[in-house]
Amino acid sequence: MANSAINDGGLRERKRAATRLSITEVARTLTAERGLNGYTVEEVCEGAGISRRTFFNYFHSKEDAVIGAFSDELPQDALDEFNKETAPVSGSISGTLLGALRALTLDIVGRSTISRTEVHQLIAAIKAEPQLLGRMTLEGEAKERQFTELIAAREGLSPEHPEIMMAAVVFGAVSRKTAQQFFSHDNSRPYRELLDQNLAAARKLFSQPLDTTPAENQKDPA
Repeated sequence: MANSAINDGGLRERKRAATRLSITEVARTLTAERGLNGYTVEEVCEGAGISRRTFFNYFHSKEDAVIGAFSDELPQDALDEFNKETAPVSGSISGTLLGALRALTLDIVGRSTISRTEVHQLIAAIKAEPQLLGRMTLEGEAKERQFTELIAAREGLSPEHPEIMMAAVVFGAVSRKTAQQFFSHDNSRPYRELLDQNLAAARKLFSQPLDTTPAENQKDPA
């Protein structure tokens, strides 16, 4: 009985994911071809083989459908793992933060079903409908705030702490660059390899000594 319930639950989730993906694929294709105002929700429903009611069970608008799975929440068990084994340092980030961020990112990417085709469909939709870029920017800013708060909670520091803000900004930039490389047309390397390469490059830069002695004022030549 228990196994049957688990299997049924897993099947329902897979069906929901498949329906969500189908709606998103149709919405992105139509947006790339006609723009957001060039088609109706009913046409998305027809293309995905669903009812209008089903569409609104998944998305509030055509824009939401185009953005699609990129708005998914982080899985709780991955967050629980991220928050394990912290080593607090008074007033500073712990020595385990970078490794924990790397592990969390690899965990999430490993579970993701987002394909290269989906990413390119989204890019094509944004090119056809530039207003979506503004929506993506706002969503990206919200995600960055959530990411900063996530790190701050793990480290027991304020989201406004300089080390927390820079951890979020720098690691976020490395992750975005890695995603761009991974989803590029000509890439054949695994995400983990690209991420580790980029993290190593960033660590090499930030491990360099930095002379913060104020430069002497230089007189203008006579």
